[in-house]
Amino acid sequence: MPTLSRDLRRQLENTVREARRTAEAGARKVIEQLAVHHHEPWPSMTPAQRELRNRLRAHGRQLGDRRDDRRGVQGIDRLTTECAYEHWHRMLFARYLAECELLIEPQSGVAISLAECEELARAERRDWLELAADYAQRMLPQIFRSGDPMLEVALPPETRSALEDLMKALPRDVFIADDSLGWVYQYWQADRKEEVNRSERKIGADELPAVTQLFTEDYMVLFLLHNTLGAWWAGKVLAAKPGLAESASSEDDLRAACAVGEVEWTYLRFVRDEGQPWRPAAGTFDGWPKTARDITLLDPCMGSGHFLVFALPMLAAMRAAEERLSAEAAIEAVLRDNLFGLEIDPRCTQIAAFNLALAAWRRIGYRQLPSLHLACSGLSLGVSKAEWLKLAERAAQALPVPPKTDLLGTEDNLFSDAMKRGFERLYDLFARAPWLGSLIDPRAAGGDLVEHGFEDLEPLLAQVMAKAETAELAEMAVAAQGLAKAAELLARRFTLVATNVPFLGNRRQSVPLIEFSEQYFQRSKVDLSVTMLDRLISSEIARTVAAISPQAWLQQVRYRRFLEEVILPRPVHIVLRYLSLTHT
Repeated sequence: MPTLSRDLRRQLENTVREARRTAEAGARKVIEQLAVHHHEPWPSMTPAQRELRNRLRAHGRQLGDRRDDRRGVQGIDRLTTECAYEHWHRMLFARYLAECELLIEPQSGVAISLAECEELARAERRDWLELAADYAQRMLPQIFRSGDPMLEVALPPETRSALEDLMKALPRDVFIADDSLGWVYQYWQADRKEEVNRSERKIGADELPAVTQLFTEDYMVLFLLHNTLGAWWAGKVLAAKPGLAESASSEDDLRAACAVGEVEWTYLRFVRDEGQPWRPAAGTFDGWPKTARDITLLDPCMGSGHFLVFALPMLAAMRAAEERLSAEAAIEAVLRDNLFGLEIDPRCTQIAAFNLALAAWRRIGYRQLPSLHLACSGLSLGVSKAEWLKLAERAAQALPVPPKTDLLGTEDNLFSDAMKRGFERLYDLFARAPWLGSLIDPRAAGGDLVEHGFEDLEPLLAQVMAKAETAELAEMAVAAQGLAKAAELLARRFTLVATNVPFLGNRRQSVPLIEFSEQYFQRSKVDLSVTMLDRLISSEIARTVAAISPQAWLQQVRYRRFLEEVILPRPVHIVLRYLSLTHT
């Protein structure tokens, strides 16, 4: 696949920046028309509008907009941003699908071309982009959830028309480039990042995504994956063909011999000592599983999913070779078994999910994919602990065996007690999630966080959400599902963590981040990037950590404790200045 030229990147950046300004102005206008910010509905509002207003207020509160219970007024800044994002990216994703000939007409179930979409839209007297967005929403239920009140908000006609014009002005080459989605969210945050940097204020939950989200260039991703996944695969090849390590005349010969499927290990490095056979420079990771099906890869700071998208064909080629799977079965197997991701920003999590799904569909055509193991580790709770625990009561009632009661209705039940304790710990653990994200370690909470297990909690919460009597309860159940998924991934063990950690010096950090680092990461608190490395390495979340990291910890005295206590006690395979750390 091609990458964006400099001119196309500049055009995409200008378009996305303008789209955010336009979408947010329109979203604020319509949200105010629905009296979401006001203490009561406008007298002229219909029952349907009033019901949507209630749901939007509940959703905004979950996002973090503050409500003054005494006066009844509520902030709408986060809701406005969310609404603008959802509507623009719904259009954006639709255009990607259409240009890649992956847009599915729901009645026939077949992919239609851009020209066919335009023809259908003319027949229905609709704009083709609006029709394509409706189709995309049906194709991507994991991304555009059913019942999301944001998607029921109708932007003003002039806003929708302006957004469509911006979208249509982008050339097709933008949508078939394999790196364009990676740039999209960075450009969406560009104005915000500049505003935050000019203000010189401390970086907190609201500012972190804009300031720390940086697109990771292809060569960085490939170097790390080739010298971990590729080195492991090369070790298997060399073990099966021991003469190859003796007879190969160059690294190029070895890379060619270790190629699998369409995967060529361009950045895989080999070394040899005098009189010794060739070996992968990073080692062969002998402590890893023996087969690719058992390798698990996590990106805990996944951004737009770049590491996962690149790892998908590599692991699929290995599994196809080892298990004699078809291309379709191999891609589905990797999504089901091998790839996992976390991200502090829910909007970026959505882009990563689309990016990974699109990468799979480009290879094997449209089909229902396995559930993607991606979650947001920075979800806001937005409610008090007492309100949160009401959800535990609903979840206990949704258990297969409901709580027993005596004649007075007061008998305790072990299931409901465990559920309550689990919800209390979940609340405490994720209270600062918008600041901490993947720094959260459920195992450090002591024992199992939720006795029933996170995988059991999620379906219970789905039942609660389906039966919720109020908009507030439904929104809490959605948030709880997301937290349970994130906690499940944060508590797991993986074969490999591959990531680009967030960079932010402690002088720019807000109080919650500073306090957390002071308490748990004294040796690495100087910069968020090193704090994250410390969390990943010292918690042993994976056998191997491969990360883009700052070079300062190699040189500066203030990182000495981190170096002596975290890095040096463990074997280091490759450290390449300005690029990466590979650690096991």
